[in-house]
Amino acid sequence: MSGWIDRAVAQAAGLHPYIPGKPVETLLREKGLSHAIKLASNENPYGPAPKAIAAMQAAASEMHRYPDGDATALKAALADLHAVSREQILLGNGSNEVLELIIRTFAGAGDEVIYAQRGFIVYALATQAAGARGVAVAEADGLSHDLEGMLAAVNARTKVICLANPNNPTGTLHDNAALQAFLDRLPRDLIVIVDEAYYEFVADQLGDSLAQLSHPGLVISRTFSKAYGLAGCRVGYAVADAEIVALVNRFREPFNLNGLAQAAALAALDDRDWVMARVAETVAERERLESALDALGLLTGQSHGNFVLLHHADSAALHRQMEDGGIILRPLAPYGMADDLRVSVGLPAENDAFLARLEQFLAAQ
Repeated sequence: MSGWIDRAVAQAAGLHPYIPGKPVETLLREKGLSHAIKLASNENPYGPAPKAIAAMQAAASEMHRYPDGDATALKAALADLHAVSREQILLGNGSNEVLELIIRTFAGAGDEVIYAQRGFIVYALATQAAGARGVAVAEADGLSHDLEGMLAAVNARTKVICLANPNNPTGTLHDNAALQAFLDRLPRDLIVIVDEAYYEFVADQLGDSLAQLSHPGLVISRTFSKAYGLAGCRVGYAVADAEIVALVNRFREPFNLNGLAQAAALAALDDRDWVMARVAETVAERERLESALDALGLLTGQSHGNFVLLHHADSAALHRQMEDGGIILRPLAPYGMADDLRVSVGLPAENDAFLARLEQFLAAQ
């Protein structure tokens, strides 16, 4: 038995689980508070679309049945939305699972996966779990993907490249022209994941990347967790060549998308006007927060997601002060950004509370 344990320990060495933002319930218990505001996980503070809520309520009575293992209706709706075949749609338990499935399918021992040093941390975790070697390319400006540096890192062992656009946690964005120039210089047998979890917040600015970007191994992933307000349902998807999707589906667990999630996502697509109206409100609030932080000399850089970045020399003390006041932010030390905090855009009143607490902290220094 000890041999099994020793092998498991060796395989898991240095592998750590993803640590999500602190739950509200945890902070209330820790601080003895009755109310808290969570601005740590880039959730949609407006909640799910009304049609999605109604669909989940209607579907609840059928939860004693297994869901459609192929999510036929949702795949058809997504295929219609993106003008692709349903065989090009890969669904997952959040885009997190989609990313992990793709990396596990195409990279293993002896292979390399390239990603930005300050890209979404799941790329590194999934790479290590697959037994592959992660190659983290530093950002030239500390925030934005260094596309030239990523190109230079490609070698015969490279199997997958991960690129978030907009990027989490830095909020930076590359336009489609820059991405296509990058794709054109890559070997044709690589898998290239363009992670667009925050796409809806830049749709007008970025354009239709699914139509404008081209590479044989291109995989564009998106999620219902952010703009659609369905983080608790865990619905993510990717669009790729049908052959790529078929290979990844061999690794996918059966029924990985539960019945409530399928119903909610399908209805949310039918309530897109409501969703995009909330996106517009979020962008306006993001711009207000960035203006306030900029005026205080605390803005790290412009964000293209539903969050802003705050830079302070004693971010640990600021983080504690915020939590003492019932406001949960996201420290970025795991990304090598020890002086930065990520602040999700909340409801206007929640953003007001954050700014008021921030000014109290600064005044006391």
